[in-house]
Amino acid sequence: MKKFILGVLCGLAFAGLAGVIIAFAAIRMGGEKPVAVSDNSVLVLKLDGEIPEKPPVDMPFPFLEQQPSITMLELWSTINRAGDDARIKAILLEPRNVGVGWANLEEIRQQLLKFRKKGKLVYASLHTPGTREYYLATAADKIYIAPEDHIDVKGLRIESSYWKGTLDKVGVQVEIEHAGRFKDFGDQYSRTSMTPETREVLNGFLDQLYGSMVNVIAEGRKKTPDQVRALIDQGPFLAKKAKEFGLVDVLAYNDEVEEQLKGALKLSELKKTSLKTYSKAKLPGAATPKKRIAFLVADGGISGDMNLDPADDVTAPAMVKLMKDIEKDESISGVIFRVNSPGGDALASDLMLHQARILSKKKPMIISMADYAASGGYMISMTGDTVLSYPNTITGSIGVVYGKGNLRGLYDKIGMNKEILTRGRFAAIDSEYVPMDAAAREKLRESILATYDSFLQVVAEGRKQKKEDIAPKAEGRAWTGSQAKQQALVDELGGLDRALEMIKAKAKIDANEKVGIVAYPQRKSFVEQWLQRNQGEEALAPVIDKAVIEKTFKAVFPTAAERSWVRTYMRGGMMSVSPYLIEIR
Repeated sequence: MKKFILGVLCGLAFAGLAGVIIAFAAIRMGGEKPVAVSDNSVLVLKLDGEIPEKPPVDMPFPFLEQQPSITMLELWSTINRAGDDARIKAILLEPRNVGVGWANLEEIRQQLLKFRKKGKLVYASLHTPGTREYYLATAADKIYIAPEDHIDVKGLRIESSYWKGTLDKVGVQVEIEHAGRFKDFGDQYSRTSMTPETREVLNGFLDQLYGSMVNVIAEGRKKTPDQVRALIDQGPFLAKKAKEFGLVDVLAYNDEVEEQLKGALKLSELKKTSLKTYSKAKLPGAATPKKRIAFLVADGGISGDMNLDPADDVTAPAMVKLMKDIEKDESISGVIFRVNSPGGDALASDLMLHQARILSKKKPMIISMADYAASGGYMISMTGDTVLSYPNTITGSIGVVYGKGNLRGLYDKIGMNKEILTRGRFAAIDSEYVPMDAAAREKLRESILATYDSFLQVVAEGRKQKKEDIAPKAEGRAWTGSQAKQQALVDELGGLDRALEMIKAKAKIDANEKVGIVAYPQRKSFVEQWLQRNQGEEALAPVIDKAVIEKTFKAVFPTAAERSWVRTYMRGGMMSVSPYLIEIR
């Protein structure tokens, strides 16, 4: 009887907690008022942390809330709208720990330059900037930094860690099979150093990105590339040295920056509006566009598993459903398929490509690559439509890899024994307790090579080339967007502005006509996500537990790219995944 009463009380308490949480969320969301923007306003762009391609779930609780909540599409749209808004006179750029890749950095910087071309000011106020933050700041009219601060600009580096020695000590062996001599996914666990192929590719990336960075700084600071290279070799810089060398314009604190901006605009008062607030504002007198373009985002590691964090992964069931929804929506005139993925599960990639091809036959489509569109991310781009990438996008990596861990040595060290009974010659091929013998490895290679051959055929069809012409560009090799353009693996270098121009032309929409851009997946509130989950067997408690677990996971792996890549590796199996994550600092 006591247990029954205790169970009832716990149930009532949980129901009450759930009700309070939902009510709190509803009040917070329902309490939002229409955004009013004052004349002579300054848009403050505080870019701090990751800027995802697709929106995270809006969490109304401070300890679970994900920041920043604005996506790349929303940022692009907001800066564009601010450029056309007579109420916005300037942008005050405050970049802090910007967590995007070099392709999306270029997108943001180009939008700032476009804003300036409309006769408006951009001032950048830096706080201990790294190379990414300084790269963005070079788009500003003036760059400010506090007198005792410093600029951590000293060049670029790639660090690649190898764990085989560590794994050997604990008795773990990682077995890797791959198709393509550049497909070195898993090398960090099965080798102690880079292969010559890895070194060749990574040095090519550094050359491309370093040259691009030097040219951007030279253009922004009115110097020659040789002068910039010589300066970088003296970095990092204390604020006073940075001003002496012409890397910044003024040494000033934030309040002094605002005073100078107020003077430049000849205003008696500086009216600031935040990025998050202004993103919800509308242009005065703007009519609702008659035509709509779908902005379909594949952002994260590719998987067939539906039970993954939607903010970090691209799951085949969810993506196929989105494509079918777009296909059925008669109000959608065209599709920009935005790919930001290092790849993942080979079968899931194939399923998504199949549905993307069906959608492409029903609606005009353009492919827009972001920071990554590699391996499976490249495969899902092969619809046969025009492919756009940025010069610094990481793409290609056409290859297949299989990996599994052999933990027998570890089990021996901790005194664990396992006995395996089988029926079937290869029943234990994926067991973590026995290594693959020669026959099993040959069987696996047959599957890998067949999958690789299919991948080559998919690319040949998508790029309208012969398979034998694609093969030398494949081998698992990753390329920058500029290199991929030279290899005819992408069609053109460009960002969201160009993608919009091209989809309008393809959909036979006048170039000057305003269109509505509809994001897929769309932003969901916590309550919407909870209600969706409760249509199945999950209750509120697992949702909250998962959010707390995800928060811990994100503390260990701070970027979405790292999280999706780790999940992909842990799933194992036949993978079409980028061989490495590249964070160049």
